[in-house]
Amino acid sequence: MGDPATWQQEQISLAYVLAVATDANATVASWNVDKDGVDVTLKRDHRLVEVQMKCTFDPQYLADGTTLTYDLDVPTYDKLRGPYRTAPGYLGVVIVPRDAGTWLEHGLDSLLLKCSGFYAQIQDGGAAQGDVTKRIHLPRAQGLNAAGLDVMFDFAHQRLFGTDAASGEAIA
Repeated sequence: MGDPATWQQEQISLAYVLAVATDANATVASWNVDKDGVDVTLKRDHRLVEVQMKCTFDPQYLADGTTLTYDLDVPTYDKLRGPYRTAPGYLGVVIVPRDAGTWLEHGLDSLLLKCSGFYAQIQDGGAAQGDVTKRIHLPRAQGLNAAGLDVMFDFAHQRLFGTDAASGEAIA
């Protein structure tokens, strides 16, 4: 099949986040137009997080080899970091093989997505230094998976109520 088209990368990133959200007992709303820098809004237990999804087949890492970097355009970055957002903003990056024909593996009783995803909290980030792109660091420890969504939803709760979601205790 060869190098993927941009629309294919967008679609696989949306399929990935839908699968992860389903695993994390969250629902997904997608937007026809992402003028607010948001591709999907995730909801669980009346808490919301918003994510701009990206996809790459050519991941770039810091020298430590464990931190993915992604150059996000500044207008989107600024929309995701805004202090007056009602839901915290995140960047999700899905890494796929170069050959789009290898992204999925079909079996008689399974469908395997051959990709991985990571997230970065953009909410409350500092101002970008330039006006074109802002380099975002996505540590491999911040997997875009059920555990990662737990962290995102906990932050949304803390941001709204100033308390820990599990214990209800005030956050210092």
